[in-house]
Amino acid sequence: MPSKDRSRLAFKVRYAASHPQKIVPHARRLARDAVLRWKHPDHVSYYRAVMKSDAARSDEAAVGGRTHQEWLSVGQMQFDYLIGHGLKPGMRMLEIGCGNLRAGRLFIDYLSPGDYYGIDISPDILLAAQRTLASEGLQHKLPYLTLVTDLELGFLPEEYFDVVHAHSVFSHSPLPVIEQCLAHIGRLMKPDAFFDFTFDRTEGTEHHVLHEDFYYRTETLTKLAAGYGLAARFMDDWEKLPHLQSKLRVTRQAC
Repeated sequence: MPSKDRSRLAFKVRYAASHPQKIVPHARRLARDAVLRWKHPDHVSYYRAVMKSDAARSDEAAVGGRTHQEWLSVGQMQFDYLIGHGLKPGMRMLEIGCGNLRAGRLFIDYLSPGDYYGIDISPDILLAAQRTLASEGLQHKLPYLTLVTDLELGFLPEEYFDVVHAHSVFSHSPLPVIEQCLAHIGRLMKPDAFFDFTFDRTEGTEHHVLHEDFYYRTETLTKLAAGYGLAARFMDDWEKLPHLQSKLRVTRQAC
């Protein structure tokens, strides 16, 4: 769903006036992020520090679950959508930003042993993913959970994955990080594979809030994908679900 420009002072003033209870928490977040930006000038190190700080309070909140029920329901929504849009047993799946397996636990259970690969930039959240794996009794499915520092993904083999999935990753990524992913992801995808990712959509000026939340126009990401031989399609039916982000599906263009 398209968003208003949350970086504008007028928006902040109106939002603060209608949500006074959020002023103090926002001020704390502002102070924390200023310190983290000073200590970690590059985005990956900065966001890794953000996740460490958030995970110290709650693993589920760190990946966007304000309550346990919300954590469960958003994971189920991702799973149901992919099952209805092409994911089948026997496929190999790469989940970028797997977090603490909010949806990953469902994909792992559904897929054959060894067919789920989850990557994340946060060691703290990957430790939480291991705990989820144990608590769900999914050890026998032998998923791969790997820490990364970038999205070049050079350690993964060519044309290996049927499905690539990234939920709430590009919504926290500056454009160079997204471009790095799109520049390399086609190498990993089988010819008929697809890559689904969500993003925060705006129809106005592209902007960010505290270098954590980034808002992009659909055509910006579509054009960026095309530059790397990828065709991007806007998933209209995702907009009908109770989620604030939008979704694009990327496939390899025929040679």
